[in-house]
Formats: sequence, structure tokens, C-alpha cells
Amino acid sequence: MAAMASASDTAVPPQASGRGLLAALDRGIGLLIEGPAALLVAAEIVVLFFGVISRYVFHSPVVWSDELASLLFLWLAMLGAVVAFRRAEHMRMTALVSMMRPSWRPYFEALAVAVSVAFLALTIEPAIEFAVEEQFITTPALEISNAWRAAALPIGIGLMLAIGVIRLLATPHRKAAVAAIVTALVLIAAFYLASPLFRPLGNWNLLLFFVGLVGALVFAGVPIAFTFGIATFAYLALTTRLPTLVLIGRMDEGMSHLILLAVPLFVFLGLLIEMTGMAKAMVGFLASLLGHVRGGLHYVLVGAMYLVSGISGSKAADMAAVAPVLFPEMKARGAKEGDLVALLSATGAQTETIPPSIVLITIGSVTGVSISALFTGGLLPGLVLGITLCALVWWRYRDEDLSHVKRASGRVIGRTLVIAVPALALPFVIRAAVVEGVATATEVSTIGIVYAILAGLLIYRQFDFRRVYPMLVTTAALSGAILLIIGAATGMAWALTQSGFSATLATAMKSLPGGPLGFLIVSAVAFVILGSVLEGIPAIVLFGPLMFPIARQVGVHEVHYAMVVILAMGVGLFAPPFGVGYYAACAISRIHPDEGIRPIVGYILALLVGLAVVIAIPWISIGFL
Repeated sequence: MAAMASASDTAVPPQASGRGLLAALDRGIGLLIEGPAALLVAAEIVVLFFGVISRYVFHSPVVWSDELASLLFLWLAMLGAVVAFRRAEHMRMTALVSMMRPSWRPYFEALAVAVSVAFLALTIEPAIEFAVEEQFITTPALEISNAWRAAALPIGIGLMLAIGVIRLLATPHRKAAVAAIVTALVLIAAFYLASPLFRPLGNWNLLLFFVGLVGALVFAGVPIAFTFGIATFAYLALTTRLPTLVLIGRMDEGMSHLILLAVPLFVFLGLLIEMTGMAKAMVGFLASLLGHVRGGLHYVLVGAMYLVSGISGSKAADMAAVAPVLFPEMKARGAKEGDLVALLSATGAQTETIPPSIVLITIGSVTGVSISALFTGGLLPGLVLGITLCALVWWRYRDEDLSHVKRASGRVIGRTLVIAVPALALPFVIRAAVVEGVATATEVSTIGIVYAILAGLLIYRQFDFRRVYPMLVTTAALSGAILLIIGAATGMAWALTQSGFSATLATAMKSLPGGPLGFLIVSAVAFVILGSVLEGIPAIVLFGPLMFPIARQVGVHEVHYAMVVILAMGVGLFAPPFGVGYYAACAISRIHPDEGIRPIVGYILALLVGLAVVIAIPWISIGFL
């Protein structure tokens, strides 16, 4: 989701400022972190695949493999977050900032960095304290101090703090940077001086910090992870007697679920299938099969996104694999750019439930729902929404003139099928490995990676070794951005739970009219809004632990509820004007966002019709469990 990032205008590389010292520091930090981050991704692949081979082939499980993978994982998450921060790729909502006058944008871009720096400066001391306390815990298999793992937190925070300071010093908009720094300091001082007023307010503080402060910072363009983090830190420090060390502990807990290791591995797999030509082979077969049908390549786009999503798990990787292959031919046939990017965005929302979706993995890790059950339940809901999209495509293109398009012969279709078979087999290999117990949901991605590498080298003969290192670094950056949000959102969700908010929410939701159906409809509306404002994964991590217990209490199956929530969130994520998934699709397609605003309305309505069908018929989600 997979993961939609936006660049910051303030995050101009320091070398652009012409300041030699700052440029050298920035390059030095880049060299310091990118290599180890890429190495950690590769190491995780090797460690987990070695664990699979030793257990399934040699029947000799390696007891320390999961422990080593967990130790390396926190370092990967933090160094990846540093890479993402240096590249200005942390997820943020920029819709309002981009609509402002150009003269105001530098201020808000600088404010985003200044608030991030404030959070990092406030948390580095608790992070160091947390790492020091962890030295007294010894890991059971490796028998080393847990401080080796926990040290990733203060080191990662310290590196991001250094990068943030460099960015503020290096920006060409010096007045805007000064104004942003002063604004951040004034806000911190005002909240600190007002702290005696907060404690008597009780749960009204939840509105102040987690609605008012979070909302203001999100709409101001502050990265979501840092928004969640500083709101939770302020709430704990100013309204409770709890030490702020608790926030670091909850962040560590949220980022350290071993199941989340599937996130970077499936992101890398998505990049790999694009690089090896596997995605192109699948799309080529579908195009030969349906290219002569009215709207045929639009059907191919829907089908290709469904198939590729079953491999990569990352929406950005899916769109990057499919769009460059299909869009040139679709444009040549007269398709309008706006309709292309609108349908690409809609298929991004449609395929959020297709395993091994990163959102599925995330929701399983934070709610305790079986990953295997989610993988099984996610196939049919995505297909239902695909059918509603195809119905709209049929209506829009029922009069398309294809007199100039030659129908592919049976020989051509057969040849493209033969070429595509190894790629088409990959989703089935991944699923079979989980179902047959060869690998866990975390480990199975390594089987897919090895399969894709062998297919690229031996079958498709398309493997550019020069691209491997940049792909590893990109994987680390995207994963770090996602995992830092999960960590910060875990801290916020814990604070909301401790305040009693979850009990109040449960009481309110259980009293809704309409029983389970009413609960599902309200949840769907809520997650469409949350998916648009907070993006997908933050919304899932923050509200999943609160809502799933309520769903069980009102009699909604947890897998059915997961499908409804994920699809609703996907609609919000890919719907303009706030859904950042839509802007990611535009960036990948190189099409201006204005082009797709009108065409996407119909596709969003088609998605909502499909969502309504999924809500009304639970069997679609749980019939094959």
C-alpha cells in the first residue's frame, strides 16, 4: 500500500544549496546508511530462506533464525526510516498544501521538517534510556544482550534528527525555515505552559491531542508517522504521569512483529517481477487474449493488477509493473489519459485484499486475525469489485471502434501463454507454500524471491544486476516509512486504549441501530474517510485493535470485517482529492492529476457498489475458510 510517498519541496538535497559542509554531511549520512540498509534486506532474505530450507528440506530447524531475523528487522526498520527521511519519502497528506499560493508552500514544507525534528529531539533521550534498560535482557537462542537490537531506535532517531537539522539549514527558503522553527518552538512552549490545565480535562484531552493536534498537523503536511508520534508524546507528557519511555516501548513493540518482515520482502519481490519481465509476460498474454474486444485493454488492466497483486503485495510495485506496459498501446487506441489513471487508481483500491497484500499482513499482525485465513478470504472480494469495474468499462466502451485492431491468432495466444506460464505460476507457488506448510506467511516471500530470480536468469533472460542495489535501498526506504507509521500508530492506539476510549467506542458502536449490518455500514463509511485522510496502513494500525473486538461482540466474522474495512480504506486511499494513492498512480503514469478527477467518479461508484455486495453477502469473504 502499500506505500504512497510524496516528495517535499523543502527537502532539497543539501548540495543544491551550495554549502559544501552541509552537502558533505548529507552525502556522508547517505553513504553511512544506504549500504547497510540494503545489506539488511538481503540478509533477511538469506536468513529466512535458509530457515525454510533447513526445516523443510533437511528436517533440522534452525532455532536461532527467527531471533536473528527479529534482531536485524528493527535495524532494517530504523535505517530504512532514515533513508526515507533523507529522501523525503515519508507518507504525508499534501493535498491542502499543494492548493495554497506558491509563496506559502515553503513555510509549510519547512514546518513539516521542523515538527519532525521536534519529535525526534524529544524522543532521543527516552530511546537511549530504553536501549540501556534492554541490556539486562538476554535473547534465549543467541544469548546476547537485547541492547544490540534496541540500539537501533536511538541511532535511527539520532540520524534522522541530524538529517532534519541539515535540511532546515540547507533550504534556500531561509525566512520560511526560520518562521517554521519559531512556530514549532512557540507551539511546544504553549503546550508546556498550559499543561496544568490539561489534567482536569480528562478524556477531553483525547479530542485536543488526537483529533485537534493530529488533524492540524496532518493537514499542514507533516509526515503521518511524526504527527502520530508527537501527539502521543505530548499526551503522555502533559496529561498523564506515565514516563515518555512508554512511547518508545510501544513503538518498538509495533515495529517488531516478525510477521511484518513480510513487508520489505514482498516490496522487493514486487520490484523484482517488474525487473525480470515476469509482469510484462503476464500482461502480454492477457492483451493477446482480450486486445480485440471493446474496452479489452481496460479489462486487461483490471486482470493484470489482480494477478500482479497476488505476487508483490505492494500497490506502488503493482502499478509500476503494469502501467508502463499497457498505457502506450491504450493511448494509441484512443483511450484518454484521465480514464487510464482513473482506472489504474480504482484497480489499486480493488486489489487491496488480494494476498499477499501488505495491508492484509499488517491487519493480521495488529489484530491477531489468522494471516492464512485473510489470504484465503481476500481473493473473492477483490474479484467482486473487479467485476463491477469491468461492468462500467463495458458500458463506457460499448461503442469503441476497433476496426483497426487485428485479432491475435491462436498461435500468438498460445505463444504468449507459454511465455507467461512461469510468471502466472508464481501466485500459485506462493499460496501452495503457505497452505502446505512449507513456509510461514513471513517466509513465503523468500520462496517467491528465489523463484523470480531463477525465472529472470534462466527463463526470461532479463536480470539487470546493476538495478539490484537501488532496488534493495528503495525497499528499505519504503519499508522504513511504513514500519515507522506502524510503530507510532501502535503507541497512539495504546494511549487511546489506556484512556478508556476503546471502552467508550465499543459501547457506542454496539448501540448502533441495524445490528451487524448497521455496524458494517458505519465502519465502511468511517474507513473510507480514514483511508483518505490517514492513508491505509495508519488507519488500520490505529483503529484495527479498537474495532475488531467490537466486531466480534456484535457477531461479525473477523475475516469478513477485515475485508470490508480494507476495501473501504482502499476506496478512500485512491479517491481524490485527499487520497494519496490517486496521486501515486498519477506520478507512476506521468499523467496530471486534473485529468483523472472526472473519470474516476464513475469508477469509485462502481467500487462502492462492489463494497456493498461484499457487506451484504458475508459468504464472499468467508465461504472458503
